Amino acid sequence: MKKSICVVGLGYIGLPTSVMFANHGHRVHGVDVNEQAVEGIRNKKLHIEENGLQERLNEAIDSGMMTVSTTPEKADVYILAVPSPIKADKTAEMKYIESASESIVPYLEKGNLVVLESTVPPRTVQDVVIPKLIASGLEIGTELYVSHSPERVIPGRVFEELISNDRIIGGVNEESSRMTSDLYRSFVKGQMHETDDTTAELVKVMENTYRDVNIALANELAKISGEIGVDVWEAIRLANFHPRVNIHQPGPGVGGHCIAVDPWFLVELKPDLAQIIHLARQTNDGMPVYTAKTTKNILKQAGAESGKVAVLGLAFKGNIDDMRESPSIDVIDEMSAHELVVKAYDPHIHVNNIDEQVQTMDDALTGASIIVVLTNHDEFKGLNPKEVADKMSARIIFDTKNCIDRSKWEEAGFDVHILGDSKNQ
Repeated sequence: MKKSICVVGLGYIGLPTSVMFANHGHRVHGVDVNEQAVEGIRNKKLHIEENGLQERLNEAIDSGMMTVSTTPEKADVYILAVPSPIKADKTAEMKYIESASESIVPYLEKGNLVVLESTVPPRTVQDVVIPKLIASGLEIGTELYVSHSPERVIPGRVFEELISNDRIIGGVNEESSRMTSDLYRSFVKGQMHETDDTTAELVKVMENTYRDVNIALANELAKISGEIGVDVWEAIRLANFHPRVNIHQPGPGVGGHCIAVDPWFLVELKPDLAQIIHLARQTNDGMPVYTAKTTKNILKQAGAESGKVAVLGLAFKGNIDDMRESPSIDVIDEMSAHELVVKAYDPHIHVNNIDEQVQTMDDALTGASIIVVLTNHDEFKGLNPKEVADKMSARIIFDTKNCIDRSKWEEAGFDVHILGDSKNQ
């Protein structure tokens, strides 16, 4: 049965989710507090980058199945897909969840379903969302159904994974879970795994915590390898041939709205017990400092301490425009603290977000003593080192993502450094 759906939050998750439901026969009303984003969506102009989103948005708007505004309206289902970041003190920022929950209360009717998609600390449904929804006067679980079904997608492959990935469905009771599963089956081909709401919240946070701890291990191994003359990338590749080993890859830090954030929810919840989780977070948060210091040391060894640094990559991962929690920003801040002159370029980000950002590759490379690759965009993998060399004042490159063809850059006369391969580190 097709539903009317009101989606609150039209960002990296809410907008793709909205167009998917609209493209599958549901009447969708999208809501966001960002008036500029709403106006753009109404006119089929995107404020985020995602493969396949433009075509699907065009279909949703042109068919009349999707409308947008800054205020909710009555619907059968309400999906909350707003940010759940951390504050400066590493505690969860709940104001967006609270505001979104409050915003739909005047429109709720008996039989409605409310689904929280945002990744949140365990017990958010019980302690934050439901206390707001009670103001509707509807009894939770019999007149108003509530569940948590966290998104489990990766930027750049959102639509593929929205369809194929299994979903965790955490209802406050069995009927809430059943209604939520029935809703998502309209386009999800993966399995529905029904549980309670708090378990679902923990599952999503656990998934990202596992990855964060694994990356922290890889980063420690990279530092060790840098001291003992081993290429950590080769070592990890070989170790992962073991059928029960899956070591992740090191890098300049961890970014994104999930892996860099979610483990802190558990640290905040049970600080005395989440000791490994806390150490992993500190390890990964320390990588920008390590990266900046390594850059400084490379320049010192080359006698180019006062040289310009060309930073390539501001997004937290390759081939996307998402800068949320990107370690690149912290790396640049640390470089500036070490009195390095930095110019940063990202082909996917067309609005300047930091003072060091430039909008052309040439502006970043011209006169630079060193290139520091922080994001593995395809555009960087395909650079011609001979053409790059003509623009620079020295031929040095430090690749923190192991994404360049080292031999080609060395043939062009570059002094090549790879994070965790021990050379001059």
